[in-house]
Amino acid sequence: MAKPVVLLAEELSPATVEALGPDFEIRSCDGADRGQLLPAIADVDAVIVRSATQIDAEALAAAKNLKVVARAGVGLDNVDVKAATQAGVMVVNAPTSNIGSAAELAVALLLAAARNIPQADAALKDGQWKRSKYTGIEVADKVVGVVGLGRIGILVAQRLAAFGVELIAYDPYVQPARAAQLGVRMVSLDELLEQADFITVHLPKTPETVGLIGAEALTKVKPTVVIVNAARGGIVDEQALYEALKDGRVHAAGVDVFAKEPCTDSPLFTLDNVVVTPHLGASTDEAQEKAGIAVARSVRLALAGELVPDAVNVQGGSVPEDVRPFLPLVEKLGRIVTALAAGIPATLEVEVLGEIAEQEVAVLELSALKGLFTDLSDEPVSYVNAPLLAAEKGVQVSLSASPDSPDFKNLVRVKGALADGSLVSVAGTLAGTRQREKIVEVNGFHVDVLLAAHIAFFTYVDRPGVVGYIGNVMGDAGINIAGMQVSRRGEGGEAMIILTVDEAIAAADVASIIAGVGARTGCTVDLVD
Repeated sequence: MAKPVVLLAEELSPATVEALGPDFEIRSCDGADRGQLLPAIADVDAVIVRSATQIDAEALAAAKNLKVVARAGVGLDNVDVKAATQAGVMVVNAPTSNIGSAAELAVALLLAAARNIPQADAALKDGQWKRSKYTGIEVADKVVGVVGLGRIGILVAQRLAAFGVELIAYDPYVQPARAAQLGVRMVSLDELLEQADFITVHLPKTPETVGLIGAEALTKVKPTVVIVNAARGGIVDEQALYEALKDGRVHAAGVDVFAKEPCTDSPLFTLDNVVVTPHLGASTDEAQEKAGIAVARSVRLALAGELVPDAVNVQGGSVPEDVRPFLPLVEKLGRIVTALAAGIPATLEVEVLGEIAEQEVAVLELSALKGLFTDLSDEPVSYVNAPLLAAEKGVQVSLSASPDSPDFKNLVRVKGALADGSLVSVAGTLAGTRQREKIVEVNGFHVDVLLAAHIAFFTYVDRPGVVGYIGNVMGDAGINIAGMQVSRRGEGGEAMIILTVDEAIAAADVASIIAGVGARTGCTVDLVD
């Protein structure tokens, strides 16, 4: 089989190619050159870009086989996510790869602007000793206002706290209690503008944030304020900032990002109280390597049909660490439901109980769906196409979560309702420090069975001789029984027996057991990866 093709549209670290591994054909082009990009992208399965390559509707239309666009960085200004979604193309980025380097640059710009470091450096190298001209201001004991208390904003606040500053922040999506844990006091934007001696911006660029720090906002700041924008160009209005700096209504500024990039001509460049850099927030060797490795891993997962935690346009998204171990368990529960139902149920319900229910668990619905269709589809089933398969088959899917779990720290139950009104269900948990996968309930029968590669389920009327008969069938077939458990509703009532065995049970042996013990139902499931 031909290897999937991955196009590197910009220069990436050698670690990126190494992380992709030998399973892909790697091609390269200059993605900033449309004449190279459009023909190069035509037949590839994935493309990895940084910031210079525009993956827009035109590029997506040219890419007939494209399955994933990977941005080796955080921002997605150069990727048309909406058009990619409409084209069925996954978009991934590396949201944590450069947060440390971006935070460090923001602090560096703040200090450089406060102490006139670039200006003094340039003057001295020009033969001028101007100590008095470049007298600066201290950061200690000042008020620092952080606009946007996300991952980078938090890192900036933590680093500046060491300078002995008072930290305030504006972010409508952060609870005051959470900010207080970080030593930050939440305020309105107007309060921040009025109180801060230093303002550092760390918001994403959205229609709501473009121009947020504009002409009106800059009438509210102290004339001694230093403003830093190392987030996205356009959040701070460059023309308004220029006029405020020129008029003395803002003391100094540090700017790493611009509304239009590359930017080599700006009124800001004419001012001596401005420190500028050419979008260097992610420009460290460490950040580039982290970003390349992260998106390479995402590409591998995407092309293998697996869950991609850093996907931005498919359901699932980032998976909390406490939830992640449940993904393979719930997928297996979905496969067991398919076996118990002997087909596709009309509805599928995923119940999440216990401590993990307080986290974002929507991805477990995807995991159950993936398991539900895995043994019924000739094509690989993924977290991306499983919802599409459910829609095609008319399966109604729901998820519920509750922190109440009487018997287990955490429990996930997957239930299927068949077209005839009958129900099947299986519940599982992770046990012990090794987080071993267990089934603890099947169709209302309470059990305690470690998941194994090969499992069989039989329901029958409780009576003597059943265990022995099944043992004889397995012995005659040369199949070793690893474990056997019987659960019953009462003496002489309905019972279930669950077998874990060392190899798959042939259909003829299943039929023999059903006939021999008068089983009402019987099925096997082979959970081999």
